[in-house]
Amino acid sequence: MSGGTLAAVRVVVSFLFICHGLQGIFGAFGGIDGNGTAVPAGMWPGWWASVICLAGGGLVLLGLLTRPAALLCSGAMAYAYFVVHLPLGLFPLENQGEQAALFSWIFLLIAVLGPGSWALDNAWRRARA
Repeated sequence: MSGGTLAAVRVVVSFLFICHGLQGIFGAFGGIDGNGTAVPAGMWPGWWASVICLAGGGLVLLGLLTRPAALLCSGAMAYAYFVVHLPLGLFPLENQGEQAALFSWIFLLIAVLGPGSWALDNAWRRARA
C-alpha cells in the first residue's frame, strides 16, 4: 500500500470514527437513539468510548501521534466488540459488531504501518531533523 493510499484510508476511517464520537457526546446525527440524545456525561463505557472516538479519531485524522492514538482506538473497539457485542452472539452479523470489528482491525493496521504520506507526524519529524 502506498503512503498516499494509506493516508487516504486513515483520513476517511478516522472521519467516520469522529462522527461516532460526535453522536455519543453531542447527540449529533440523530444521537444514540435517533432523537438526538447524547450519552450522559461520564457514563461508563459509552461516554468514554465517545471521547476516545472524538479525540483519538481527531489525532489519527491529523496524523498526529498517529500510532499511539490508533492503538488506543483499536483497543477501544476491541473492548466494545468483546464486552458489548460478543455476548449477543458469536458472529459479527448476528451480534451487530461489524463496525466495532472493522474499526478495531483498521486502526490496528494504521498503528502498525504508520500514518502514510500526509501526516503532521511527518512534518514534525522533518522539522526536528
